Amino acid sequence: MTTAPPHVAVIGSGPAGLYAAEALVKQTDDNVRVDVLDRLPTPYGLVRYGVAPDHKSIKSIARYLQRVLENPAVRFFGCVELGRDVTRTDLLDCYDAVIYSTGAMVDRHLGVPGEDLPGSVAATDFVNWYCGHPDAADHSFDLTAEEVAVIGVGNVAVDVVRILAKTVEELHQTDIPEHVMEALAASKVRRVHMVGRRGPAQAKFTTKELRELGELPGVSVHVRPEDMDLDPASAELAESDRHVRGNVKVLNGWTGEPAGDRPRRIDVRFWRAPVEIVGTGRVEGLRLERTRLDESGRVTGTGEFETLPVGMVLRSVGYQSVALEGVPFDERSYVVPNEGGRIVGPDGVVPREYVAGWIKRGPTGVVGTNKSDAAETVRNLLADLHPDGPRPARTIEELLESRGLRVVTYADWLNLDAAEIELARSLGRGERVKLARWEAMRSACHPG
Repeated sequence: MTTAPPHVAVIGSGPAGLYAAEALVKQTDDNVRVDVLDRLPTPYGLVRYGVAPDHKSIKSIARYLQRVLENPAVRFFGCVELGRDVTRTDLLDCYDAVIYSTGAMVDRHLGVPGEDLPGSVAATDFVNWYCGHPDAADHSFDLTAEEVAVIGVGNVAVDVVRILAKTVEELHQTDIPEHVMEALAASKVRRVHMVGRRGPAQAKFTTKELRELGELPGVSVHVRPEDMDLDPASAELAESDRHVRGNVKVLNGWTGEPAGDRPRRIDVRFWRAPVEIVGTGRVEGLRLERTRLDESGRVTGTGEFETLPVGMVLRSVGYQSVALEGVPFDERSYVVPNEGGRIVGPDGVVPREYVAGWIKRGPTGVVGTNKSDAAETVRNLLADLHPDGPRPARTIEELLESRGLRVVTYADWLNLDAAEIELARSLGRGERVKLARWEAMRSACHPG
């Protein structure tokens, strides 16, 4: 009697989930069935909804991930949400094993007074909006203020600063939804402050991303010379670390007063900690305290304060994962406790349940980091499988049909893909223009 190939569910179709599906296929020589479930009708996760629209080379990773979904051993089930449409118990009834790769979807908070004022927003919400995420399609951002602050000095912060500083003409060939382009066209933002609590040696952005700010036409970039004073530890880091050395070199090139009379300006400000978002009824300013590193390398305030006259504050201080119902979760580190991807609960390793990606290790690394991360999880999953163990009690098709759920298949997604490509062609706007609203996306998936 021939043993049926293992049937594995992957929850989440971003890079971590699709790299896990790919690893399952490769490590079993195609002797596996993989179902990739996602609550959205679109695959690719942060490649579609997190990578900046003007970073087309990074977005091209989707073409690689597309090949995973085209493998006959892999199926896509869009518009199926864990916790709403299916439960953890459902999944364990339908599959030999489950890999959760739901990423890190929630932004961290600053924890300062005034953070809840209108005009104080998460950079993740802003990114979702300009990237065409359906949950953010009807969000609105007041871009009538001339000055805006972005809190954070990582690549997401740099992306947000760059989108705010660009003209719509420069964004015309991107996939930004039409309604977002209309809002950006009306923007009155002319000065953007990017604020970091620590110094230039501790910044998290990559040199390539940082350098792009200085290449924007019509934009001057300014760094105060005193912000580039490096303490001995930072100076040593700038000498020994190629990444830090590159950042410091670029930033030093922007010190002093910016040359020329350019219509837009970016101020990169280090050694400043937000202490209050001020305003009556909405954001009217951002109060900052000058900081320094103490003897133990921790950030401490100096008692020197200033207030920036900004009308919007976007916080970009990190992502965190959210707990999945019934799955162990560490509320301090915001990850699922695991050993090499095997989920660990109070009584030890939890059988048949695994994690990959940011929910496994936290929001670290680049897109490609997820490939080795997923491969490790899959190796351990396959090592744990027992060929003679109990098989799934029912199929996922039976379950979804019993609940009257209409899923989006990979073929349905290709309909949506084609609709976005056709929309771009009709508008003369590059490779695609995203459909961002749920109803429009569903209609494109199921034409007629």
